[in-house]
Amino acid sequence: MQNIEFENRKKIHFTGIGGISMSAIAQVLLSRGFSVTGSDSRKSGLTQQLESEGAEIFIGQSGDNIAPDVDMVVYTAAISRDNPELSKARELGIPCVTRADFLGSLMKNYETCVCVSGTHGKTTTTSMLSEVMLKADTDPTIMVGGILPSINGNTRIGSSGKFITEACEYTNSFLSFFPTIAIILNVKADHLDFFKDIDDIRNSFREFARLVPDDGALIINGEIDNLDYFTEGLGCRVIRFGRTPECEFRAENITFNELACAEYDLHTDDGSIYHVELKIPGEHNVYNSMSAAAAAQVMGLNMEQAIRSISEFCGVDRRFQYKGRIGGVTIIDDYAHHPDEIEATLKAALNIPHKKLWVVFQPHTYTRTEAFMEEFADKLALADEVVLAEIYAAREKNIHGISSQNIMKLIQEKGTQCHYYPTFDEIENFLLENCENGDVLITMGAGDVVLIGDSLLGR
Repeated sequence: MQNIEFENRKKIHFTGIGGISMSAIAQVLLSRGFSVTGSDSRKSGLTQQLESEGAEIFIGQSGDNIAPDVDMVVYTAAISRDNPELSKARELGIPCVTRADFLGSLMKNYETCVCVSGTHGKTTTTSMLSEVMLKADTDPTIMVGGILPSINGNTRIGSSGKFITEACEYTNSFLSFFPTIAIILNVKADHLDFFKDIDDIRNSFREFARLVPDDGALIINGEIDNLDYFTEGLGCRVIRFGRTPECEFRAENITFNELACAEYDLHTDDGSIYHVELKIPGEHNVYNSMSAAAAAQVMGLNMEQAIRSISEFCGVDRRFQYKGRIGGVTIIDDYAHHPDEIEATLKAALNIPHKKLWVVFQPHTYTRTEAFMEEFADKLALADEVVLAEIYAAREKNIHGISSQNIMKLIQEKGTQCHYYPTFDEIENFLLENCENGDVLITMGAGDVVLIGDSLLGR
């Protein structure tokens, strides 16, 4: 595709502009004087924000939304090829490009591009490193897949040559990017509606690592299986983080407080030792924080200040987020939707003083549910009591003929109390009748399960 240069302002239309990533790109363009139009299925806080910044927003997708003077149409992987806006654009001879390709082209306008990848932990790590960069006065442009309180949203427009974003492997999107610093947090099986198997996923991450130029850096979890597969033949600097002796950034003396937040000694490749005290729970965040510290070093930031920023980081919305209390029941919300994420969240929660640990889980997509049925049951059984909502379909149709009830049966076979209700109202009523003072309740999933906790607190 043609490069998008900030000096050469164009008119860009976004099909699905209300998405968290699409809206972020649109905001960057608006700040640079581009003309932006876009469509979405409904109004939202993000579309209203874009309108306030000068974008023209259409509710509903139609060929009439594509004006002849549009220079390019950007669309996401969720948009079908026969979408009326794409059809109209092709009829008018207007180039249509994917979100990933467009974002990759935007990256060429920045001197330093930090791309945070991994099956899990991207949003937290991107947010944590963003805080480090902000407090170091680097004035970065930030795109994060969640709501970061310090920037009041998912996007920050900076005026420096530094850019940081999440890099998602789904549909190989991150292979369109141009990282100068790439982070690989972990490589696990996921998105099996696109990837054939774990080997296919590993190959994708290896290709991502090869995008880093020789004068750049790859920061990678040193405990990933067969690490040489990803790093062999690279010309760039490779920095490993983890708990094993060969890692350049290494955590030692890890302890956890009663809220499951870790503190540890961070050993770096220059022989320095820093003490880190995290305000976000779980061992997985020890790894996330090590990668952020390594990136700060690569960028030449003051490490003492970077460690303070990491230690002060309080998290991002929907990542083990305390929502409130009702009737003595503590309500927490978490985005976990993969078995490894569920395990990390529940192990962290078990360290919180509680009478009974409840989890309300909403599986995300039929493909993922079918692929990880047994693993979901194993990890959810860590809770004292489980309530299952129906599967959140997202982009899929239920051609698999499955339901959350399939998971319920497996959990019950493990001896853990498990319940299924098809509607949120039924789940809320059940929780109100059964949760007691001193219990901890976690709403969990990548769909709209967060609404359950919000509704309970609203009562």
